[in-house]
Amino acid sequence: MEEMRRTGLGDKARLLAALTVLLLAGFLGTGYFAFLAARDSIRANIEKNDLPVAAESVYARLQKDLVEPVFVSSMMANDTFLHDWIVGGERDQGAVVRYLGEIKARYGAFTAFFVSERTGRYYYPEGVLKIVSPSEPRDEWYYRVRSMSEPYELNVDPDLANADALTIFINYRVIDTDGTYLGAAGVGLAVDSMTRMVATLKSEYGTNVYFVDKAGRIVAGEPYGGPGTEDPALAPIYRRDLRVGPGSYRYRRGSENVLLFVRWLPEVGWFLFVERPEDAAIAGARRALYLNLVVYILILVLALLAAGFTVNRFQSRLERTASYDPLTGAMNRLAFQAVADHAIRETRREGRPLSVILFDIDHFKAVNDTLGHAAGDEALKTVVRTCAATLRASDLLCRWGGEEFLVLLPASGPDGAFAAAEKLRAAVSAERLAPGSPTVTISAGTATLRPEEDLSSLVQRADERLLEAKRTGRDRTVRAG
Repeated sequence: MEEMRRTGLGDKARLLAALTVLLLAGFLGTGYFAFLAARDSIRANIEKNDLPVAAESVYARLQKDLVEPVFVSSMMANDTFLHDWIVGGERDQGAVVRYLGEIKARYGAFTAFFVSERTGRYYYPEGVLKIVSPSEPRDEWYYRVRSMSEPYELNVDPDLANADALTIFINYRVIDTDGTYLGAAGVGLAVDSMTRMVATLKSEYGTNVYFVDKAGRIVAGEPYGGPGTEDPALAPIYRRDLRVGPGSYRYRRGSENVLLFVRWLPEVGWFLFVERPEDAAIAGARRALYLNLVVYILILVLALLAAGFTVNRFQSRLERTASYDPLTGAMNRLAFQAVADHAIRETRREGRPLSVILFDIDHFKAVNDTLGHAAGDEALKTVVRTCAATLRASDLLCRWGGEEFLVLLPASGPDGAFAAAEKLRAAVSAERLAPGSPTVTISAGTATLRPEEDLSSLVQRADERLLEAKRTGRDRTVRAG
């Protein structure tokens, strides 16, 4: 027998859509906030630990690299040979040139020099470079050293003797035993050696390390453009007073966030910049986010499948409860009317006949009174089981009320309806409720749909035939004319 078509798909779709939105929002929110927490933790660790540690390491190495040059410059300033040569009138220039060459070769300096206060000559390992003059801007350093009280200074200047290569000079005051100022001596370190140092640090710490002068020019290290260049992305940071102490900053270079730590280096008058791109640092957290999202999506799919399966089962139970009689399993009257109205419209559209059988159980009250209500319930279920085994799959059985049942017979005319009713009556009478118990019989009336007739009128005519069957002796079928 045909079952009623399922309904409520729209409600189920809305429920699943709501579950999807809620679960997706929960999963995405949880994953995203976990990612933000991990990102902030990584960022804080870089800003508070990694970058400052790298900066201190650079500073320590710089100081270490400057210890020997400062010591060599001090030794030169106090060397008796140099003092005697100066007091002797600087007659043998070759002697001091050889002396400076030996200093350069022995200690691996980039250059070595001596500037005489008496003659103004600038000696270096190749001879006399020039005569210093107060009017020459490039000689300003010498007159500054002559007038300062400290024994030495570190100064970064282009080296005229080496094609203006940027050089860190240790300018040491040469003072005689009686306190007379004799000139300035010292050695120079190529800034390129610092570039090699920061390259090593980059491989060790995974950070960009470079040195920036007060004008914002990169003077050592080549993260973005090399020495002598300016980085517009850092301009807002350059404009601040960075010499107040160590500081952490964040800025954007293109589409990338950069974490930056700045330290002032008083020995050379530069800023030390140690930075790390944030994207590279949080790559692990981002991969974890993507992995979590994949896991969340799998969980979401499984949850939706489970929810859909549960909803389908629950919906099927609700639909069956709403559409079928709980005792017998036959369709109830409300659901039957909806299906029957549709069948009538289809019958008229296709021009086919349609009939009904209305029957009830004979002497059903006596069965209840004699054998009990349990036997009466079993009689109802037996009749429905017999109908299911006897009727066609396209026929529709409905419990019309009490012990009364209605069968819808699509594509059946008066003869077909009568034959089906008789077949059904014979099958029911062959069943017994229990061994030794009386047989159950039914009385039936049939009717075939007329033009422009509705279900109510059709059932009314079948009911009239059922009453006639009861009046004429029961256990029989009467069909409408």
